[in-house]
Amino acid sequence: MILSMTGFGRGIASSPERKITVEIKSLNSKQLDLFMRVPSCFRELEIDARTRIAPALERGKVEMTAAVEHTEPTSNATLNLPVIESYRAQVEEMAARLGIEPPADWYATLLRLPDTLQTKVEEIHPADRDAFFEAACAAVDALTDFRITEGRKLYDFFCDKIANIGSLLSQVEPFEKSRIEKIRQRLEEQLASLRSIDYDKGRLEQELIFYIEKLDVSEEKLRLRSHLDYFLDTLGEPEGPRPEAGQGKKLGFIAQEMGREINTLGSKSNNAEMQKIVVRMKDELEQIKEQVLNVL
Repeated sequence: MILSMTGFGRGIASSPERKITVEIKSLNSKQLDLFMRVPSCFRELEIDARTRIAPALERGKVEMTAAVEHTEPTSNATLNLPVIESYRAQVEEMAARLGIEPPADWYATLLRLPDTLQTKVEEIHPADRDAFFEAACAAVDALTDFRITEGRKLYDFFCDKIANIGSLLSQVEPFEKSRIEKIRQRLEEQLASLRSIDYDKGRLEQELIFYIEKLDVSEEKLRLRSHLDYFLDTLGEPEGPRPEAGQGKKLGFIAQEMGREINTLGSKSNNAEMQKIVVRMKDELEQIKEQVLNVL
């Protein structure tokens, strides 16, 4: 079974005072590139969270976002009354010295001044810590389920494309046989037109055999068939056990080898119809290569 690198997962957990939601989004990447965006109160947990979830993510460009909602009425800000009292006394003294009226709206005036509010640093309680990791693990599990679902879609896609290439490869054979006869006939006709030149027919036959052998594509067809089978074997069964990381890279290497054989087949074809088939095979292979980048 193959897994997709693309996916999304959400996990929610609660502590007595907070509701924590963690969302994880994954796109394809050669290595694991994990970016975390969490509230400041949970910053100290980032390293631990990265260590816990990285093995399950394996590869991909991953963005993890955590949001915290307070379930109980609470406030981390308090009025700094000594500072406010000092501000009012200074403003009244300034008004008396300058002969101006004190402000009509003391609240708006004083609360706009610096340091009138005190913000307490939030502490992480053990229950909040447990809820954060519970939500993160739930998000990873949901992401994995998403990747499995997308992996099944990729499996069906690859099987269709491999079958198409195999079918196109079978269509090459009739043209392969006829083109050899056409090449032989064309060379003999060209030599026959040169009446003033005498040539050794035995040597000509040897050269024809050598030339035709250079155009033979039997080995390329055999190797391409082998690569197609190996690609399907590497895919595994759609409901099979979870593979090790790096299966997408392996499929990419096999696709490269398939491309080499298809290119050689095209260069040796020397036949318009065979070249059309090769072009269609290349189109199928390019679609495979594009989607292989999404395989974990």
